[in-house]
Amino acid sequence: MKISHSKAFTLIEVLISVIIISGSILFALQVHSQNREQILYISQKGQLSMQDSLFLGADTVSYHKSKKSAYDVIGKYFKVDKLESRKILKEISRKYNIPEPLTLNNQEENKGMPSATVETINIKDKFSSSYLHFKINF
Repeated sequence: MKISHSKAFTLIEVLISVIIISGSILFALQVHSQNREQILYISQKGQLSMQDSLFLGADTVSYHKSKKSAYDVIGKYFKVDKLESRKILKEISRKYNIPEPLTLNNQEENKGMPSATVETINIKDKFSSSYLHFKINF
């Protein structure tokens, strides 16, 4: 009796290779999905950080526990004539939280040395942002 050796793949070998390929495709799709979510998060956070610059002014530290629109903040510094621009600025708002300022090198204790006051400005919207305001006293 003659045994013939075929050079083709068996059904089990084909099924195992299909399972391996399917698993690797699923893994690649999952990684792609996670990367997409991270990219969206970073781009939204960056866009909101640029908008936060509208909410930082000389008198920002007086807005503790208040919610202000961008128009309320920059309306003091710039004249906005177009109604459409004014409407867009009024729709963008942030909530402020400003804790007690921190004084470094108190002048009463160290006479003749400059002191610094550090105020933290926390701005909250979809994402939170923190900014520092430094004031040096001579």
